[in-house]
Amino acid sequence: MTTTASATAARSPLRALRRAGRTLWWYLREVSGEADYERYVAHVRRHSPDAPVKSRREFERCRTDEQEADPRKGFRCC
Repeated sequence: MTTTASATAARSPLRALRRAGRTLWWYLREVSGEADYERYVAHVRRHSPDAPVKSRREFERCRTDEQEADPRKGFRCC
């Protein structure tokens, strides 16, 4: 095995570990709703560039209010 081949073989597990870490990070952000704000900002800027964008705090407050107003969307049992 050449030096280049052994170096590539040694990097392969690190690449796999990094990829698994990125995938896990993406999954956790999607499940927790953390990525929703970035999607909201991108949507507003794409469709209404002149419209004001809510702060993260305002966005989360509106999202929570909406979930609590409609029990089907919320996470509460009662």
